[in-house]
Amino acid sequence: MNEQLIKAAWDNDLARARQLITDGADVNYQDDTQQSAYLIAASEGYVDLLDLTLRNGAEINAKDSYNGTALIRAAERGHADIVGRLVQAGIDLDHVNNLGWTALHEAVVLGDDGPDAADTVRVLVAAGVDISIKAGRDGKTALQHAEERGFDAIVSTLRTASERVADGDAQLLRAASAGNADAAAAALRGGADLEARDGNRRTPLLLAVTDDHLETARLLVFLGADPDALDGQHDTPWLVTGVTGSVPMAELLLSVDPDLTVRNRYGGVSIIPASERGHADYVERVARTEIDVNHINDLGWTALLEAVILGEGSDRWQRVVRSLLENGADPSIADRDGVTPLEHARSRGFTEIARIIEQHGG
Repeated sequence: MNEQLIKAAWDNDLARARQLITDGADVNYQDDTQQSAYLIAASEGYVDLLDLTLRNGAEINAKDSYNGTALIRAAERGHADIVGRLVQAGIDLDHVNNLGWTALHEAVVLGDDGPDAADTVRVLVAAGVDISIKAGRDGKTALQHAEERGFDAIVSTLRTASERVADGDAQLLRAASAGNADAAAAALRGGADLEARDGNRRTPLLLAVTDDHLETARLLVFLGADPDALDGQHDTPWLVTGVTGSVPMAELLLSVDPDLTVRNRYGGVSIIPASERGHADYVERVARTEIDVNHINDLGWTALLEAVILGEGSDRWQRVVRSLLENGADPSIADRDGVTPLEHARSRGFTEIARIIEQHGG
């Protein structure tokens, strides 16, 4: 079973791996190349498999044939989300492998200056890795390697990390609002609370989501920021994606299982304000989740009713209506006055929307 688990890990066959572990396979078993399901998940970026192994007793600081940890393997490949999970699990941040490199060295020396490597370095910096450690082979720091390679984004992160942080929470909130991912990483490194609150009870993640600062939001999410943290207006980072309509931000938050049932101050779930605003791409994506497309808010309206009553009837709202109906929206649900979406569409002269609703039994 242990060998079968190794194969399932390489294949990223989560169902098979789960069954083998249930049947007694050891997540810490290493084959003759010192690979284990846990180490494979880290190096290959298999998030769900990594979580499965961690839940089932993976030895967090297990070493591979290079005497490298899962953190080093993930950092080398630029798997910032994996790095964040390992940091949260308490892995050794500054272990040196038999090549003389830490995870930070590997992220720079074997990485590039692309967004994945930049995200990885920020997560490591925010977690508190020792940026002064010199590589065993050449005696150079990660910053020196980044400078030699012309990795401008990583150089910026590492230089910012060395700056003094006076008020970490305040800096983190400012950085999140401004979309300054490097300053956010430095603030976290300096001890800022990941769930710090401003005067309106907004967290750094909510501030980053509100202004669609994806780079900063990735840093916060990878380190475990709560997508369901309520602010003073009963908004959460997830709910705000329905207002902004950002699909990349929604995808990021969906990766950490936000509460799709949480309601805003109007009693609506995220797909309702998105439908009202004509965020067609967002509605098309979120309607495919487990969200309740027939949820009724405090005004007595569903997402479909809001798309018709508060929309403009143009192409964006036509796409919204079609997506909702194709994903289970019930066109027979009327408003508090008993007026259906079809009747509203006809009264507003939205001929195409009326046709779409009729095609779906409205």
